[in-house]
Amino acid sequence: MFPEALQAHIAPAVNDFINGLIEAYTPFFDSVAGGILTVLITINDFLVIVPWWGYILAVGILSWYSSKKIVASLILASLPYFIGMFGLWPMAIESLSVIITSVLLALIIGLPMGVLMAEVKSVAFVLRPLLDGMQTMPSFVYLIPAMMLFGLGKVPAVFATLIYALPPVIRLTALGLNQVPKPVEEAALAYGATRWQLIKEVRLPLAMPSILAGVNQTTMMALAMVVISSMIGARGLGQEVLVSINRIDVGRGFEAGMSVVFLAIVIDRLTQNLAKKWEPPKR
Repeated sequence: MFPEALQAHIAPAVNDFINGLIEAYTPFFDSVAGGILTVLITINDFLVIVPWWGYILAVGILSWYSSKKIVASLILASLPYFIGMFGLWPMAIESLSVIITSVLLALIIGLPMGVLMAEVKSVAFVLRPLLDGMQTMPSFVYLIPAMMLFGLGKVPAVFATLIYALPPVIRLTALGLNQVPKPVEEAALAYGATRWQLIKEVRLPLAMPSILAGVNQTTMMALAMVVISSMIGARGLGQEVLVSINRIDVGRGFEAGMSVVFLAIVIDRLTQNLAKKWEPPKR
């Protein structure tokens, strides 16, 4: 046993800090929550308008456009049908709205940070250990600050998902920019390109496969939080899985679990195929 005399706890200090933060910046957190909720409701309203067959058609068209494989596109397009067959279509739409909102916010924050990380060494020096910590932190831990700052509901679910899914897009954006061949950059500079033109016209297009791989990983990590975020009121497919576990309803849990898998396969295949279209042609 570890001796009690050597034990020290930082929990009271952390609680005091969080309580002081909430008391001092409640209007700020309320405005942030209101902004996230507005985006979330707008996306959810749009997703609800689209008919179920519209999603199947869109998945088939996007898959064929990005892969040019008819059979694979038909199989991929059929997967959303099974979600509706299980009676989980409304819950899937709720989960999808949380995922899309989280990924959009992650891209808005992550892409500029990735560029900054690639361009400024001091920023990379500070961000790298932070990203390491964020990626090694258990996903359940992100629910704690989300609940403390925003309570229960979909807004803290978006916030927790955002933090959990942010590191891949930052890392892979910086990695893609750093892997741009130096002779290409030197040639652009020799033709008189400014630093901004070099980033915009040369480095970003060449780094696009890596950036899109980061988008794919961010999206999949956001999807991984669907079940976990249901514990703080995100609802959707995750809630169905959670209820099935509490009631030990294996069949209901199987349907909900398979629906999450189908949704993950569709998103993963579409984003991967779109990323491949940016890859340079093989000789």
